[in-house]
Amino acid sequence: MKNRAPVRLAIIFILWAIPSSLTALDRVQSSTDTPASTLAGTPPMGWNSWNKFACNVSEELIRQIADAMVTSGMKDAGYQYVVIDDCWQVARDGGGNIVPDAQRFPSGMKALADYVHSKGLKFGLYSEAGTETCQGRPGSRGYEFQDARQYAAWGVDYLKFDWCSTSTQDARSSYELMRAALNASGRPIVFSICEWGKSQPWLWARDAGNLWRTTGDITDHWEGKKKWPNGDCCALGMLDILDLQVGLDSYAGPGHWNDPDMLEVGNGGMTTEEYRAHFSLWAILAAPLIAGNDLRDMKPEIREILTHKEVIAVDQDPAGIEGRRVRKAGDLEVWSKTMQDGSRAVILLNRGMAEREIGVSWEDLGYPAHLSAKVRDLWQAKDLGEHKGIFSATVGPHSVVMVTVRP
Repeated sequence: MKNRAPVRLAIIFILWAIPSSLTALDRVQSSTDTPASTLAGTPPMGWNSWNKFACNVSEELIRQIADAMVTSGMKDAGYQYVVIDDCWQVARDGGGNIVPDAQRFPSGMKALADYVHSKGLKFGLYSEAGTETCQGRPGSRGYEFQDARQYAAWGVDYLKFDWCSTSTQDARSSYELMRAALNASGRPIVFSICEWGKSQPWLWARDAGNLWRTTGDITDHWEGKKKWPNGDCCALGMLDILDLQVGLDSYAGPGHWNDPDMLEVGNGGMTTEEYRAHFSLWAILAAPLIAGNDLRDMKPEIREILTHKEVIAVDQDPAGIEGRRVRKAGDLEVWSKTMQDGSRAVILLNRGMAEREIGVSWEDLGYPAHLSAKVRDLWQAKDLGEHKGIFSATVGPHSVVMVTVRP
């Protein structure tokens, strides 16, 4: 008998410990299963340093960009995030904590985030799923939870997570791990998966990222691939990226967006008409609108493109339906996006070098031919009257006409 008491105590302890252990497991599980769709209900809008400034980033630049986002009207148009891309980090300290470049960011990231927040904006940073960033700075592999806690302490609202120096890593596992780390940090952080579409993230990233790159990097020209300086292939022209979006529309929606890469509007490699087409197409794709030009020195026509509220409203439509190509005949294309109110946003795209007439039938848009509908030209902010069955317009070379069709 005297030997049974320890047994009973052991049994009682085990029974007591099991629910406690399960509760702990449940807490861990809930921290990793928080749906990413609670963030980015519409495609994120903001600015990223890479396309214009590459590694030439500093706290002075970021403060000036935040100021310019307000004074230029970008903030009022819906842009929120100010994101520092690669090259802000230089090392890890003895405790493994990521260290910003003290010469370029002498006040530290917390102070810089506070400044951005004081402007009514949100703050973003860049890191890497691999051991090193694409520019050879420390990556986050093996430090995911530590880095996520640090980002939360600094006040980071957006993380772009790249795919250099990843060796044999599995993309899905790597990004799901960082998503779990961000969830566990206690701060809501939009997660931008920058894996270049290599493992078809649209098939698996819905609950890991809020947006995922569908292609390689964009470059500032209309069409055509360009090799990188090291000989690797390839940066893609705007239309090359557009073509790769065909068939992906069903994977996007509130909280999870296909990302055809950042905007090049205003960086000098395309004409104003080409930039207007670029912006229009990204809007009809329900793509993230992440500007990449120098906001401190925008030409009026570039500001007009980036802040055009009727075109932005197409991108930000709360239904979150990505547009799709509904007709193609050589260089002439029609793209259509279903809006929350049942209307359609429509782009007539002329990829060619000569002015052409382009038409769209109501059947292309999913409407019956007999329907009468109001048409509005968005870039001209002009109502074009009632039309029945079809609408057509003359479209200049390398240009678009963008309208809404509303029965």
